[in-house]
Amino acid sequence: MTLSVSKDEALTAPAAVKPAMFVGAVSLALLLGAWGSQYLGGLVPCEMCIWQRWPHGAAIIVGLIGGWMVSTRVLPAGTARTITLLAIAAIAVSGAIGIFHAGVEWKFWPGPDACTGVGYVPGRDDDFKVVRCDEAQWRLLGISLAGYNAVFSLAAAAFALAMLRRAKA
Repeated sequence: MTLSVSKDEALTAPAAVKPAMFVGAVSLALLLGAWGSQYLGGLVPCEMCIWQRWPHGAAIIVGLIGGWMVSTRVLPAGTARTITLLAIAAIAVSGAIGIFHAGVEWKFWPGPDACTGVGYVPGRDDDFKVVRCDEAQWRLLGISLAGYNAVFSLAAAAFALAMLRRAKA
């Protein structure tokens, strides 16, 4: 069975895959940074920190693996734009969660009850500690890790969209 690819698809597929792979690489770097801050830096992630990691995982799978599959012709060249848009959407979702999380840390709006207070276990007289979503454990220049995730994720999404537009031209 052979897949037919139009001349336009064959010319634009490699260019359309580059932004997907870029997004996947940025997500991988951000996820490795998050794990580094956790396992090497001792920062314990809150529930919303974990929420931000899932879309990065999706962007890695779709961007890097999907992009590689198009580049090696495992997937048809016509899927390159769709793969790129899915990878961009995934990293943008992580950035949006980062904005929400940073807003919770700055007390602009309330966060989820599950991670903005102390916990209670029936039968125990003492409260147990919850890693709070509304208290940043680390800041640089006033920006928390959630804020940096938002900045880098949304910047990567915007840059990848610009790359994709140039690939179409």
